[in-house]
Amino acid sequence: MKNSLLFFLLNLFSLALAQENITLNGYVYDIANGESIANADIDILDLNLSTQTNAYGFYSITLPAGEYEVFWRADGFNVESQVLNLNENLRQDIFLFSEDKIELADVVVEARLQNKVSESQMGLEKVKISTLNKLPVLLGERDVIKTIKFLPGMKSSGAGGSGLSVRGGSTDQNMITLDEAVVYNTDHLLGFFSTFNSDAIKDVSIYKGTAPAEYGGRVSSFVDLRMKEGNNKEFETSGGIGLIFSRLNIEGPIQKDKSSFLVSGRRSYADLFLKLTDDFKDNKLYFYDLNAKLNYKLSDKDQIFLSGYYGRDVLGMGDNFGINWGNLTQSLRYNRIWNNKLFSNTSFVYSDFDFVIDIKSTDPDFSIVSKIQDFNLKHEFEYYPNTRNKWKIGLTSTHHTNIPGGIEGLSQLTESKEPRKALESAAYVSNDWSLSDKIGINYGLRLSHFTNLKGGEYYEFNEEGDIARTITDTKEFDDYLNLEPRVSIKYQIDRNQSIKAAYTRNTQNLHLVSNSITSTPSDRWVMSSNIIKPQISDQVSLGYFRNLSASKYEFAIETYYKDMQNQIDFKDAANDRDLSIERQLRFGKGRAYGVEFLAKKNKGKLTGWLGYTWSKTEKQIDDVNENNWYNARQDRPHDLSVVAMYELNKKWNFSASFIYQTGNAVTYPTGKYSIEDQTVWLYSERNGYRMPDNHRLDIAATWTLKKTKKRTSELVFSLYNVYGRENAFSIFFEESESNPNALTATQVSLFKYVPSISYNFKF
Repeated sequence: MKNSLLFFLLNLFSLALAQENITLNGYVYDIANGESIANADIDILDLNLSTQTNAYGFYSITLPAGEYEVFWRADGFNVESQVLNLNENLRQDIFLFSEDKIELADVVVEARLQNKVSESQMGLEKVKISTLNKLPVLLGERDVIKTIKFLPGMKSSGAGGSGLSVRGGSTDQNMITLDEAVVYNTDHLLGFFSTFNSDAIKDVSIYKGTAPAEYGGRVSSFVDLRMKEGNNKEFETSGGIGLIFSRLNIEGPIQKDKSSFLVSGRRSYADLFLKLTDDFKDNKLYFYDLNAKLNYKLSDKDQIFLSGYYGRDVLGMGDNFGINWGNLTQSLRYNRIWNNKLFSNTSFVYSDFDFVIDIKSTDPDFSIVSKIQDFNLKHEFEYYPNTRNKWKIGLTSTHHTNIPGGIEGLSQLTESKEPRKALESAAYVSNDWSLSDKIGINYGLRLSHFTNLKGGEYYEFNEEGDIARTITDTKEFDDYLNLEPRVSIKYQIDRNQSIKAAYTRNTQNLHLVSNSITSTPSDRWVMSSNIIKPQISDQVSLGYFRNLSASKYEFAIETYYKDMQNQIDFKDAANDRDLSIERQLRFGKGRAYGVEFLAKKNKGKLTGWLGYTWSKTEKQIDDVNENNWYNARQDRPHDLSVVAMYELNKKWNFSASFIYQTGNAVTYPTGKYSIEDQTVWLYSERNGYRMPDNHRLDIAATWTLKKTKKRTSELVFSLYNVYGRENAFSIFFEESESNPNALTATQVSLFKYVPSISYNFKF
């Protein structure tokens, strides 16, 4: 009887507690086009409670029953506030105006800008598309990847290139995704433009090594790009006409307020100018890409998205030589709200990257082909049990098919490789936990598993590095199972300042093999095998964050140390075109450490930021550089960027950017000798020299010709490399014509001065 009474009282008490807590949830949208808004803030100032929308614009917050004033706001939008009498669970969808339509409420603007201070996640950067559109860039083309490089800890892989080095990592150590699909090569025109059309991009998040548990598969960074969903209110057309390419974006409702579409394309036309000359009329040099997206609301709780990207570059020299490469991605996603605290997303994703080099100057003709293809299935739950906890639990599995390199067309060369196949899977859980008003923890655990499947050839080597036998049964070597813990801790000193610390372990099973400073489309992706082990990194970081003058100014300093295992480099005197790539590789360890500074002005006619990074990246590889530590190719100790944007009036906006970077570490020849009339080069220690330092000033002016609710048009004038700095793109050596015993160095520089004008429109 006593036990029954106790059970009854406990249930009654639990019911009473449940009745005291109310859950408010819903979506936040842009009222102009119906797009969901990620990372919007929801604040209940009376209780000092807040939350954010997820990547799909959904939010959920639990609070005691009562009457409260609730604020909704996002960067670039107005503040929406409502007084709600919460006595039962409530679904409340909110629509916000863009900031140029309405004045902002200062109190909530200030609360919004505190997020850099108040959020527990460390190493997270976000890029506003409105900022991207104002910066001066090469030939006037707005570029997400190049804008990212102005942030501390984010470096270009070389002058003009779009390769990205984050906190000492190589270009392959960054996972760049578009609507959750991996984009393996982000370059157009050999790196001078990226594959991402800014007209189609809605949101960009960058995690510098320290990321929540749902991100995995790379050891340096994760760049998460999300495409626009399409205007579900009215049809809209936008685009631009530039000197070497143009773009067009069309979006609109399929069924108003319920479904929409977006189609966005670009095409360069430098090849048309080549046809005007007799010397180059048969050459090819162009790129094109296409983004498309559909979405449909099945109900208030269910929504599906279908998106895709296709892009290709074509380069040819008459009928003798040609190279083309491209990416194809497709994403199908299904969102569901199960109840007021539980949200899920299921994604089926396809990624494909290939390059083909055609050699037609020989008899017979032949081609070099490389390819990587992924099928990925992911299912994730987001659970909001109370105001202090947000949980994510998920499973993901990817089937990889990889052809590292093969020759087609030459019967005497039987190096054409069968595809290698593998399955990479992970289970993860993470929690964003507010212990108190001052202490927040974002922690998680990821369990990753990689196994090679039957198909393709693998090798076993003897001590001299020669093939001892060919392995065709993948049971002969182990799978790779890794635990990847991560934790980020925030202590908020007061409303305007906080300190953070983080630790993260990441593993990587796909590796880009390159013997050049900058990434090229012919660099080869290879998977972990019995010889190539998964890369593992352990990163610790510490930071101090401060806002000043009601968040008008923002300051941050972060320091990090990253220990890396199973690092890859070419052996001395390697032949990097050997299709049995394992024969050319050696393995060891690496380390990267540095300090990042950021000072930013957020308000007023003049805005912008100053970022500076001091860093060091080194490797110690077996049988390379006499087993001594040496500079990694991407080691660039000093990196300075200054960005300024000035709004003169409603017609004119001006911007400028300045960069200064230490030159890349390189290996130069120090001498030569001859053997049987063949010249053999003698090289210095690995990466013992440096390219010249790289610095450049760019400026731009935007003249708004017309701006109404329905129509916008503008002219953008820009000058790339204002003072004509001849930055080194490459340096090559050859025998001196006057002295055969001497070497001469020749520097190749690109884009001394590049003025441009482009016309942008929207209607």
